[in-house]
Amino acid sequence: MKAISIILLSGIIAFSANCGEKKPGEKITSIGSGEGEVSIVAWPGYIERGDTDKAFDWVTSFEKETGCKVTVKTAATSDEMVALMNEGGFDLVTASGDASLRLIRGGKVQEINTSLIPSWDKVDDRLKEAPWYVVDGKKYGVPYQWGANVLMYNTKVFKSAPKSWEVVFKEMNLPDGKTNKNRVQAFDGPIYIADAAMFLMHNDKSLGITNPYELDEKQFKAAADLLRKQRKIVPKYWHDAFVQIDDFKNEGFVASSAWPFQVNLLRAGKAPIASTVPVEGATGWADTTMLHVNSEHPNCAYKWIEHSIQPKLQGDLAAWFGSVPANLEACKGNALLTDEGCKTNGLDNFEKIWFWRTPESKCDGGKKTCVPYHRWVTEMISIISGR
Repeated sequence: MKAISIILLSGIIAFSANCGEKKPGEKITSIGSGEGEVSIVAWPGYIERGDTDKAFDWVTSFEKETGCKVTVKTAATSDEMVALMNEGGFDLVTASGDASLRLIRGGKVQEINTSLIPSWDKVDDRLKEAPWYVVDGKKYGVPYQWGANVLMYNTKVFKSAPKSWEVVFKEMNLPDGKTNKNRVQAFDGPIYIADAAMFLMHNDKSLGITNPYELDEKQFKAAADLLRKQRKIVPKYWHDAFVQIDDFKNEGFVASSAWPFQVNLLRAGKAPIASTVPVEGATGWADTTMLHVNSEHPNCAYKWIEHSIQPKLQGDLAAWFGSVPANLEACKGNALLTDEGCKTNGLDNFEKIWFWRTPESKCDGGKKTCVPYHRWVTEMISIISGR
């Protein structure tokens, strides 16, 4: 039995093997028989087949029903996902917003024919026209899950939830009377500059920041300067969820940005951990399953995309990862998620989240010139290295 390659993160190329020849990137008009396999690039925890916990398995049933064997390549960062998609050899990717536009601009993913996705109408209306994957009216993917980059904290140190992100940005004594220096972490991706910009947008109105992903030179410098000051109290940056979990268990860290995934696993292990969305709001991720422009298994890929937004998978994944489903029908009647799970995972925080987007030089509808993503990359490398 062949296998379908799916990459969860940014996009895939698809063409119909049973519908005649099509040019790379040309939208598929019909779905034929599965090719026997599909390969996916995904975030850790996004494609589960019961290996970690038998209760969480949304791959086995798909393989039995379609004959499409799923292989998964996990990626720890959006940059890694973009690199993998650029190399090729994958069908799908669940891309976050800081990767999806790069994949679209680079011609690495193809437009999705939503008329071939029977459950498209069940996708949350708030996501159907999202600017991180819809360009010039064309949809380059199908929403998968979303959530906030929460402030994770140790409840033995913080008896009540921190009200502001300042506990990880500014040197101070924490409620236990000890300094936060060397006890807090920060995300090591270039997109983390947006977290600093969001903090300043709320706390320094004079900068005139209205969107943390659309920064002019002065605003960008202010965000970078804040992160350079933060560097003095942050001994270690994180991007691997499981390494961060170990750091909070064994290395004395007490506060950091994190995904709900880490919070859930730490709490499951009885660690004194909780999370919050502070007064400034939060950055976040709304991940989109995208099809590579040169996908070798487009039929299986389309079958997976439809499978990916079914209520059962959506609810099980939300329970596992701590995310919010793209199909809100999953919020009721799922034994693993429970009827309160969506609210617990932040369903009501949608308007408080600045979802990841790839910073581009043309911004604010073309009215403004902003610092593009490649500058964010070099700046973050400089900040982390202490330059």
